[in-house]
Amino acid sequence: MSTEAVIHPKYQMVSQRRVLQWVLLPIMLITIALGWKYPLLGFSVAAAMATGMVGGVIRGRYVCGNLCPRGAFFDRIIAPLAPRGKVPAFMRGMPFRLVVLAALMGFMVWRIAQNPGDLNHWGFVFWTMCAVTTAVGLGLAFTLHPRAWCAICPMGTMQNLLGGHKLRLQIAASCRSCGKCETACPMNLSIAADKRLGALQDRDCLKCPECIAACPASALKWPEAKS
Repeated sequence: MSTEAVIHPKYQMVSQRRVLQWVLLPIMLITIALGWKYPLLGFSVAAAMATGMVGGVIRGRYVCGNLCPRGAFFDRIIAPLAPRGKVPAFMRGMPFRLVVLAALMGFMVWRIAQNPGDLNHWGFVFWTMCAVTTAVGLGLAFTLHPRAWCAICPMGTMQNLLGGHKLRLQIAASCRSCGKCETACPMNLSIAADKRLGALQDRDCLKCPECIAACPASALKWPEAKS
């Protein structure tokens, strides 16, 4: 008989996500560090934005939780160092988030329009947006919560609007309301409160497996794929 330990699928999902995040994380670090000198690196930001938009239509905030290089930075590097406080309700509210979305997208269009024929200019605009918002994100991380920026990130807001209702986390009646899933959740969402509804209603779920792995009752899962 094999002596190899059998790893439960839910722990495998977490392990795979974390490995993927370590792979993606350097994209963000290299872009931030060198984008001012090599502006075309800024197009990695545009690629991340496009991926988020397409992914948002299909699976809500899945890209935020699993494929975003900056999200990986906050999860893997910042989270172990920052406090896990509460994100203010107004920051989670859509009115404030839409203002942030409009402001940043307006700034992007205005800056690009100043020299639309120069790709280096485009790249520098994307780099500037990434650098400034990452600085803001770090400030929020060390004063509120590691993923506080993700509550107001324009791309996260777009994914919320486009597909936040898709692939809702299923909550079984066996849920003990122990709160371990909420502690593990990168967004610190209230999960157990939706037990009676049978599924998480919060559209900002990142579709990551952290809560599923943390549940001692195995009461959480993703919906079965439709054949």
